[in-house]
Amino acid sequence: MRIPIRLIFLLWIGAACAAPPALSLANRYQGGIDLAAYWVSEKFDGVRALWDGQRLISRQGHPFPAPVWFTAGFPSEPMDGELWVGRQRFEETVGIVRDHDASDEEWRRVRFLVFDLPDARGDFNHRLMRLRRLVAEARVPWLRAIEQFKVADEAELRRRLRAVVSAGGEGLMLHRGTSGYHAGRGSDLLKLKPLWDAEAVVIAHLPGKGKYQGLLGALLVRDAQGHVFRIGTGFRDATRRNPPPIGSTITYRYRGLTRNGLPRFASFLRIRNDR
Repeated sequence: MRIPIRLIFLLWIGAACAAPPALSLANRYQGGIDLAAYWVSEKFDGVRALWDGQRLISRQGHPFPAPVWFTAGFPSEPMDGELWVGRQRFEETVGIVRDHDASDEEWRRVRFLVFDLPDARGDFNHRLMRLRRLVAEARVPWLRAIEQFKVADEAELRRRLRAVVSAGGEGLMLHRGTSGYHAGRGSDLLKLKPLWDAEAVVIAHLPGKGKYQGLLGALLVRDAQGHVFRIGTGFRDATRRNPPPIGSTITYRYRGLTRNGLPRFASFLRIRNDR
């Protein structure tokens, strides 16, 4: 019997692990920068992973239970990237890469998409050239360098974003060419993801816990497609004290859809008073 993905995740988080690796993290793109100084790539909806030269480990420092054959041809140099199955298949990716009982057949659907070399010298322009060379020399079909490209201006960046999102992608990443590899967040690495608005009907109020004891914890809502889901963020204290009535229509924001058609990171925006 296959262990449920939620249980796998909890067991995996609770396992003993080494200290988290010092990885670069992205800030949100706000505009107003010299785009010519940045490389742009698709933001893949995968599981972040670091190849430390011997094993694949997560952002939290947990080793992934990858088969020996999966990493057998990897370079000895550390590589930063994403374990990825496909667009809008995040849940499937998680279910494979964190499952100690995942089969070889399942792992053959996984790709390790590399976007940086944490220990390489030089700025990102130089690291990118080395990364491409290392991946090409490895000749491992599931080891791939993420495509990096340049854009001329904001209009082209937005066109690229629309193309990626319409194809089922999550967004774009921008990496400053002259930057070194720095752990933590900064302006050298930026992410650009669209925010969508949609509407749903409130079908229940879910009670809060902790500091929200006695207040609204979340709304249970149904969208136009019949999907039922929770919205637990975006509320002011006044809204938690006096939540939108059951049967009312609200507007919420979200960042793309899961494979099952549910909104990701849904957040309350406002009640549609005109309805």
